[in-house]
Amino acid sequence: MNRNNSQLKNILFDFDGVILDSMKIKGDGFKELFKEYDKELVSKLEKFHYENGGISRFEKIRYFYNDILGQEVSKEKVLELSYKFSKIIEKKLYSRENLIKDTIEFIEKNYKRFNFHIVSGAEHDELNKLCNFFGISKYFISINGSPTTKELLVENVISKYSYKKEETALIGDSINDYNAATKNSIKFYGYNNDELKKYDYIYSFDELDV
Repeated sequence: MNRNNSQLKNILFDFDGVILDSMKIKGDGFKELFKEYDKELVSKLEKFHYENGGISRFEKIRYFYNDILGQEVSKEKVLELSYKFSKIIEKKLYSRENLIKDTIEFIEKNYKRFNFHIVSGAEHDELNKLCNFFGISKYFISINGSPTTKELLVENVISKYSYKKEETALIGDSINDYNAATKNSIKFYGYNNDELKKYDYIYSFDELDV
């Protein structure tokens, strides 16, 4: 990140992998959700999950049926499985040990200097409950989750708050975050994912003096 980026006023954070270290919890959750299926098929979903951190559980469940199993799946079935998934991961998610200290400290120190928002692939209601539980909701102007896509979440925040795109950035840990930022013509900073080091990258928020 440009250490002297005086233009930057609005920062949109992804949640999983940026604020909360929850990728493994959710990866294990998918394995439990589809434990009755062939392990090789489930491992393909697990791989997809880790490679696509910014995509919602709804899309990942549809991917498992449509792309891995080659089956159609109804909206009702996706919602039913999403609810089961929430119950599987619920207890493990609500652990303060999973908060990423580096990010939390930056947010606490700088929330009055910038307009902070969350745009996440995590389910909207669950995301807001988690932020309330951890006591971090107060740092964000809005907290936005799935099933709305990341690209549209970003677009909605920019539109609703009349932000200038040149003053806005998204921090994320997946190529989907990069794509959402690029499609909305805002700056992207990678974090917590070696694959994103070819883009502008935050190694540690401790280094920043924006």
